[in-house]
Parts: sequence; C-alpha cells; structure tokens
Amino acid sequence: MNCHDETCVTCSDEAVAVTVVRLLEQDLALVDTGRGREVVSVALVDTEPGDTVLVHAKEAIAVVREVKR
Repeated sequence: MNCHDETCVTCSDEAVAVTVVRLLEQDLALVDTGRGREVVSVALVDTEPGDTVLVHAKEAIAVVREVKR
C-alpha cells in the first residue's frame, strides 16, 4: 500500500470521491485519489473508467452520477 500520510484516503473513516482510471481483474480498479493512485474493490458498484466513485475502507460504495436540473 502506498500511503503518503499516516492513513490512506481510502482507508480513513470517511467516504472519499475518487476517479476510476482502469478496471482490473477480480473486481478491482486502479483509482486516482487526487494525491496518488490506489487499487480498490469495485465489487459492489457498476462502474467504468472515468467514473467518480465514493470509496470507504478500500471499497467503492457508490457511483457519483451528475444531477441534471
């Protein structure tokens, strides 16, 4: 794990918005956290490269969709 601080942004006790860079095997994805890249699970969401997902504890828990008004 490549943590740049005391904790990774995807391991902290909050959901963090990240961008999916590439889908990997075994329901994993390479994501851009804004501070670097990490591998997270995307087993619970239907996502593709370019999507923004909310990640908590290295697990994508939601895909952020643009709200049209």
